[in-house]
This record gives sequence, structure tokens and C-alpha cells, in this order.
Amino acid sequence: MTRETSTPEIRDVIIVGSGPAGYTAAVYAARANLRPIVFAGSVTAGGALMNTTEVENFPGFPEGVLGPQLMENMQKQAERFGADVRYEDVVAVNLGGEINTVTTDDDETYSARAVILANGSAYKEIGLPEEKRLSGRGVSCGKEMATTPSSRSLPA
Repeated sequence: MTRETSTPEIRDVIIVGSGPAGYTAAVYAARANLRPIVFAGSVTAGGALMNTTEVENFPGFPEGVLGPQLMENMQKQAERFGADVRYEDVVAVNLGGEINTVTTDDDETYSARAVILANGSAYKEIGLPEEKRLSGRGVSCGKEMATTPSSRSLPA
């Protein structure tokens, strides 16, 4: 049986997730001197964009940007302002009180006044024969498909 340990410090903000929403929250929290911890995950750091080639609809990149490059830039920006990025998996959260807790897979418990859950999303496979091979290359099940210029020319 493992023994859960707690860190004594109460942080202002803990962010669970390291996709665009998580790193955006980290940038703003760090710039406000809230000393955020970002739990990026041990395997899923960077979120779904880590498996995406060309991201054409992110503001500030008129020619598009590779998903992994975008996430690396967002992480560097968050760290530049003082975000503490940790590659640990969160296995439990306890929300609703004045002090909230987050527990990681190594049984460490962290406390914070606020917890931002930026868990992202998971792709829903639709069963196309080439779906796995084309994953991350513009084939997905989402409303943006209908409005993305490059996706209009993809064969179904």
C-alpha cells in the first residue's frame, strides 16, 4: 500500500492539461504572478496538437504552423513568465472548497486556491478505412472540417 504525501505549500493556481487552453491559462496566470503549476501529463504533454501536422486556424500564423512546434512555443512562453511545467499524470482532483487538491500518479497531493481543468478532447473515430493513417493530417470528426479550406479538397 502506498502512502499519499502532500506538498506543504498552497499554490494560487494549478492547471491540469498542456494543450492550447492549458498553456494559455498558464501564460496569463504566470504574468499575474500566480505561480501556476501545469501538469502536462507523462504521455499526453502538448495535447492532441502534438499529433497534428499543419495547424491552419490558429491566430498569428497566417501560413500555418506544425502542431508540435506550436505547443513547444506555447510551453516556452508559459515557462518564460514563471509557469512550473511538470510531466506527471493527475489521477484525482478534489474541488469545491476554499483549498482544492490535485493528486498525481506518484501519490503526491498539491493544494491550490484555484484549479483549472484544461483536459482537452479526444478524437472520435468514425470508422473510415484509412482513418488511422490519415490521423493528424486534417481528417477528423468536427465542425471545423466544413470551414477549413484545405479539408474541402480531401477525398472522403
